[in-house]
Amino acid sequence: MQAAAVSAGTSATRAEVVVASAPGPAGEAGVVQVTLRHTGRLNAMSRAMWQQLRAVFKDIQRSHGARCVLIEGDGPAFCAGGDISEYPGFRFDAAALREFHEGDVWGGLSAMLDCDVPIVAHIAGACMGAGVEIASCCDVRVAHAGARFGAPIARLGFPMAPREAQLVAGAVGEVTARQMLLEAATFSADEMFARGFLSRVVAGDARAEALASACRIAALAPGAARLNKQTLRALKSAPPADHTPPDPYAYADSAEHREGITAFLEKRPPAF
Repeated sequence: MQAAAVSAGTSATRAEVVVASAPGPAGEAGVVQVTLRHTGRLNAMSRAMWQQLRAVFKDIQRSHGARCVLIEGDGPAFCAGGDISEYPGFRFDAAALREFHEGDVWGGLSAMLDCDVPIVAHIAGACMGAGVEIASCCDVRVAHAGARFGAPIARLGFPMAPREAQLVAGAVGEVTARQMLLEAATFSADEMFARGFLSRVVAGDARAEALASACRIAALAPGAARLNKQTLRALKSAPPADHTPPDPYAYADSAEHREGITAFLEKRPPAF
């Protein structure tokens, strides 16, 4: 994929979402890196960044070469929340506020949720509010031991939008979501691992572990990964009898299915 970005503000407060193919050895083939970058503001999400997040994941969904996504924040934080400096311009008008949450924010989050390509999050530093929402859309979450999590928006005098709250509660658990939203509680990486939100907590190089996870996924059958995500999404949304993908066994005669089985029997690595 080609690198893409959207920027807003001055050079001192540059805000953008960047996507590019991962550089490096052949083992990283098919891994797409998405970086949240808001210089000087711990990667807080601006409206432009939400819009670009949507565009980026729509593009990844259409890509035949993308096998896994590694999403992370630039520098020492994942995402500290929303860009509060923009809020006075729209939050106090109900129609504008609805457009922000239902258009900009949910547009970005739903594009991630609808993406059939597996998503691995590398989480360091602050993961608050919007950061928790973005992380909740990921399949594998690898955090540095020093990361902190929460959604202390009660301190700002507003609730979490309904669909965003449903997303977060489904990912972190209702007990944790209630503490985040009602107590403005924040949690350590170890606490979030114990509560089932994180896949791994790493005291050392968490990014290397997250990239290794993405590479492992990218080396496996990409069609099967997409089908697994479709099935899991369907099972989560409604009873399987009503929402399973059309003919979930249609892959039976696919080349990658045959290659996976054949390679196992021949005791060799599969060539997907």
